Amino acid sequence: MVSRFYSLVAKDADGQDYPFSQLENKVVLIVNVASRCGFTPQYKDLEQLYKTFESKGLVILGFPCNQFGSQEPGTQDEIATFCNINYGVTFPIMQKVEVNGDHESPVFSFLKNEKHGLLGLKRIKWNFEKFLVDHHGNVVERYASTTNPSHLEHKIIELLEEIKVDDPAMHAPAEHVTPGDEAYPEAFTYV
Repeated sequence: MVSRFYSLVAKDADGQDYPFSQLENKVVLIVNVASRCGFTPQYKDLEQLYKTFESKGLVILGFPCNQFGSQEPGTQDEIATFCNINYGVTFPIMQKVEVNGDHESPVFSFLKNEKHGLLGLKRIKWNFEKFLVDHHGNVVERYASTTNPSHLEHKIIELLEEIKVDDPAMHAPAEHVTPGDEAYPEAFTYV
């Protein structure tokens, strides 16, 4: 059964559709971000995680949000420039969204319904709350703003290892079989 996660669509920084179907078989970390928050330096650790694990199947998506203390007032261009200049961010920064309330992003509605916060609360409490999604589209962890992204490394590694277990061929080198190769019986002759 395909997770509903993969049917979601967000808008990227350029306003183009970003279908989550492209995230199948990836481990995904989704974070609501802000440029003028006490937690903004977490961009550095998020970028470090991304650089370390992108090639192994990790995707990080940052969703700017101005709902908490008006700490993300900038335009998309200002946000992108800030992230690039101050933290060298290369992971995708999406279009600014609301994460709570009547106009909240369907992405965050889904995430909050799948994984409640402390004391069973659904609402996002502040900037830099994090949701970790496995390669099947299941929301497996939700982390508070105070959780430094570097503390997620062990869980990310665990989830990336599950990709290998589910599909060892995905990471194993391909073997080359030549027709008539004596190491293979006649049953393996190719047409």
